[in-house]
Amino acid sequence: MTRRDALPPRRAALKLGLSAGLAGLMIPTTTACTPTERPQKLTVAGGETGGFYLEFATLLAALLQREGIAETAVPLTTGGSLENIQRVLSGEATFAVALADAAAQLATTQLAGTGSLTALGKVYQNYVHCIVREGSGIRTFADLAGKTAAVGEVGSGTSLTAPRIIAAATAGAGPNSAGPNSAGPNNHIKQVNLGLNGGLAALRDGSVDALFWSGGVPTAAIATTAEDVGLRLIDLSEYIKTMREQHGVFYDRVLIPANSYGTARAVWTVGVANLLLCRSDLADHVVRRTVELMVENAQDLVPKSSTGVQFLSPETLINTAGVPLHPAAESAYRRLHG
Repeated sequence: MTRRDALPPRRAALKLGLSAGLAGLMIPTTTACTPTERPQKLTVAGGETGGFYLEFATLLAALLQREGIAETAVPLTTGGSLENIQRVLSGEATFAVALADAAAQLATTQLAGTGSLTALGKVYQNYVHCIVREGSGIRTFADLAGKTAAVGEVGSGTSLTAPRIIAAATAGAGPNSAGPNSAGPNNHIKQVNLGLNGGLAALRDGSVDALFWSGGVPTAAIATTAEDVGLRLIDLSEYIKTMREQHGVFYDRVLIPANSYGTARAVWTVGVANLLLCRSDLADHVVRRTVELMVENAQDLVPKSSTGVQFLSPETLINTAGVPLHPAAESAYRRLHG
């Protein structure tokens, strides 16, 4: 008889891989913070309902509270990366999940009397989705010329990355260019600020032709929509070289596997590292224990919807795309890695 709680093959493989990868890095359990040291409340700025940010933030908050790092720990529903960073810098949030390109843009920001932005580690890989309806006739990025695209809610990381992709696609094309991606008045892409759920609703009713979204694979809200409305993913990978030249080495070529969203085919796209951030003045013992938990309990931080292609590993946690590690995080990794 098949056990109802048996893990799907990919998640089982992910857990086995994490266990094997961490076997040589496990350290003796650190004594939990004493009540006088333990913060009353920690907050983790996440993202929109139905997206990986909020799923991850919810799991991390639950782990922090369960392990006694704080009396209570709660996730925050937000618009995404840029808003999350501002919440951390202002003290409204303890931790934030954010795209590396957004974090790098604000890494030198320091509000009066507060610490600057630092990282605890790279927690997973984000995949930029460019989604259209299957029956729309849109098959390539060039087909979006003259159409309307949702490029993320104001305050989201997508609202930074998507316009960079569109700009890279039109780079070097003047107003008189005859190229399909030219910047001429009849070929531009109209950009509207809609997030994941608003953008999916607009895609359903036809008020936008495409939706850009940066998240994990699969993103639950997109998967649900794909079941009701056939979706197609557009290849964005040819613009990575230009994006790296214009904005830095935050962008990689990554694959969204076939059937991640209904019957949608596999497609290459733009990948951006996703970081867990905090202020540099966050207490060392809170940072240290959070890093230890990310290593020791990585399997508890994988959203149920994950296909296991983009998560925590000891080798990638320290790759924070130039955003400085919190000193206590750096010290913790030294102990973990030798």
